[in-house]
Amino acid sequence: MRLVPLLCLLFTATFAAGAPPVTVDAAKFPSLQAAFDSVPASGGLVILPAGKFEITEPLRIHTEDTRIVGAGAATCIINKNEEGKPSLILRPPTLDQDKKAKLWRVQLADFRIQGQEKSGDGIFAESIQEIYLSGMSVDHHGGHGVQLLDCFEDPRISACIFTYNKKCGVEIINCHDIVVNANHFEENQDALHCTDSFNLCMNGNNVDDHLRHGVVIENTYGSVVSGNMIEECNGTAVILDRDCYGITLSANVIAHHLEGGIDLRDAHGCAISANTFTIAHKFSVRVSADSGRNTLSANNFGNTYIGAGQDKRPAEGKTLMSIDEGTGILLEGTESCTLSGNTFAGLSTAAIWSTRPCKGMLITQNLATDCGRKLAASSAWFAIESDKASLVKDNVESR
Repeated sequence: MRLVPLLCLLFTATFAAGAPPVTVDAAKFPSLQAAFDSVPASGGLVILPAGKFEITEPLRIHTEDTRIVGAGAATCIINKNEEGKPSLILRPPTLDQDKKAKLWRVQLADFRIQGQEKSGDGIFAESIQEIYLSGMSVDHHGGHGVQLLDCFEDPRISACIFTYNKKCGVEIINCHDIVVNANHFEENQDALHCTDSFNLCMNGNNVDDHLRHGVVIENTYGSVVSGNMIEECNGTAVILDRDCYGITLSANVIAHHLEGGIDLRDAHGCAISANTFTIAHKFSVRVSADSGRNTLSANNFGNTYIGAGQDKRPAEGKTLMSIDEGTGILLEGTESCTLSGNTFAGLSTAAIWSTRPCKGMLITQNLATDCGRKLAASSAWFAIESDKASLVKDNVESR
């Protein structure tokens, strides 16, 4: 019976020993930086008022357990710096002296950060653990929308919008257990880079109209990219490169890319399944000689066919983006891959073709119809050069 009062007293004494977090009304300070500087080392909540706030030097957040909350798009920080400096810097103040320094649990929510061509990143975060970005609008920066560097523990980005940034919408370097969920990316150079990391979970995002690529993953493993809409990149929708392994790309809609859909440049032990590919101009999936041991199954490869012998888009037009197109799987000397249960229809190319000999391939029980539109009439739709260990059989060609 006496344990409960004793525990309560212990909890009260422990809490009172340190300075409690504070709530800061930034409207009462002469500048946003002054408001951020008023937060004690124990952290706190900073409430940003509505309004436009022009800055010429980066705003710095240097306390952990700190949450910065705005009034949605009505709170707009405008970066006027023309020396390539970020809008916001989140970084331990002692990091230059102590390379192991970290800040924990810094959160940004519900405000806009607007840059211009000569500014740097919108948000630059280094050595921030359990960083959380939610409801942020980051646009028009000369650098990345967001750059996370060594934010190793559990970074989360959700319900944000990244638009018109000259580099990536989101750049992630040396992080793990990463969640990028339900965001919108539009007209950045690339949407997202994830490099030297692991356990990326990228789900339910809309990636549209990028000047180069969509999602580029390098030297990363144990990750999943699923349920995303990735449309209209001038380059390729998804690229795996530099020793990627153990990654699943599944249930994505990959539509309208001038180069390709998924490019396995250097990827092993990956699963590519239940994706829909339409209007990919050079290839829907490419598997290079530096990739192998991958599975591609239950995907649909098509053009703009809408039934009754009709395509939604014309065969020819003024721009590549305006015309009908469909492509299949290009193999460039890969080995030990399974390609089964896929549907190929309305393609200019073969369903599956190789440009270099492949080894130990299992290619079976795929369906192809109306393929090879831009090939000679007698061209094979499964045109694979492979060794004796490969099995290519029981594929259906409906001509």
